[in-house]
Amino acid sequence: MTDLLEPSADVEQVVLLDDAGAPIGVADKATVHSEDTPLHLAFSCHVVGPDGQVLVTRRALGKRAFAGIWTNAFCGHPSPGERIEDAVARRAERELGLVLDELELVLPDFRYRAVDAGGIVEHEICPVFRARVSADPRPAADEVADWAWVQPAQLSAAVALTPFAFSPWLALQLREWELYPG
Repeated sequence: MTDLLEPSADVEQVVLLDDAGAPIGVADKATVHSEDTPLHLAFSCHVVGPDGQVLVTRRALGKRAFAGIWTNAFCGHPSPGERIEDAVARRAERELGLVLDELELVLPDFRYRAVDAGGIVEHEICPVFRARVSADPRPAADEVADWAWVQPAQLSAAVALTPFAFSPWLALQLREWELYPG
């Protein structure tokens, strides 16, 4: 663990948090997601297209946690000292080749812990955003295996009927907030 005020330019790092959500340090992202993942800061973003459809993505098969699972558009981690909104925009471009037209914080206090089939734990305080875009994604193959635009009601129904096919954070987010108002 290194000092929170000294981000590394060479290694992607995450901000570690105490139970109250206060920063307590940083750690290399590559070492954080394990069977004993410490609480850390992340974000989740739902993307709405010009016709009101929402973007769902299937996580790349090479992902360390929840590989091949369908989820919301994208997630990520702000770097130490990075504004979370800047991190969302950075990851939208990196993962999906998208420039966000609008960005709105919809679940500021979302928090979850989930374990995938291989025992890898996600343990995050994860503010949830909704973004609007005017283009189709051009996803990075190391992040996204597949993607689709779907009607919000179709997504809600699919998650309710087959929750095992979707990320646990997506299912929880859909229960906590109506992310796609009509």
